[in-house]
Amino acid sequence: MKIAVLIKQVPDTEDERHLTAAGAVDRTAGAQVADEITERALEAALRLKDADKSVEIVAVTMGAASAAEALRKALSMGADSAIHLMDELLAGADALTTARALSGALKDEGFDLVIAGNESTDGRGGVVPAMVAELLQRPLLGPLNSLDVQGSTIRGERQGVDGTQNLVAALPAVISVTEQSGEARFPKFKGIMTAKRKPLAVHGAEVVGLPMLNHADGNLVLRAAKRPARTAGTKVLDDGNAAQQLAAYLSAENLI
Repeated sequence: MKIAVLIKQVPDTEDERHLTAAGAVDRTAGAQVADEITERALEAALRLKDADKSVEIVAVTMGAASAAEALRKALSMGADSAIHLMDELLAGADALTTARALSGALKDEGFDLVIAGNESTDGRGGVVPAMVAELLQRPLLGPLNSLDVQGSTIRGERQGVDGTQNLVAALPAVISVTEQSGEARFPKFKGIMTAKRKPLAVHGAEVVGLPMLNHADGNLVLRAAKRPARTAGTKVLDDGNAAQQLAAYLSAENLI
């Protein structure tokens, strides 16, 4: 079985994050790391490889040159090879352009399974896995808390509002996983050393079938501003009518 894992480099959530003047995420303002949810997606693939050594795992990302660091970490964790989509034309791409680029890189590689995180920490859109599945014309299962592959069938459990749902699909398929799917393993020293020798292919927009990109057809940010500083709250002193004061405040703020 051949598995593609979608990896994304994002600003470290431990640092303060910023937007550029154009309203995009400023990826030069602080440390850049592999998104934890995509590392959990890789962990899901690695567990399948632990059970079947014939499984091949390819880490795939789209981003600037620095995104190669996230791929190298994926390789050190156990991925067999990596694909890096890197092109100035892809800078600032919206979710649909991102999905088109990723699906273009995946469509001719013969993947049996594509695994992604359910949503990235920098965008929180959560739509790219579904878009990739649609563009590849494959079934989508997600967001999954657990998964199991038996032969040509994949099963998973999704948490719903009223309980859990058991999902099943035939391979090839696309899935997304949640933080409940399992904590990612740490790279071992041997993995870190061998990662330097594993293949990492770099492709531009033309290679994945996107020779002409017009960002005017995608999302356009008109204005961006910093979130205002948090102000002091309203103190309610209980002199016998605290309940009435609280109810009046909640009503005025349309909270009840």
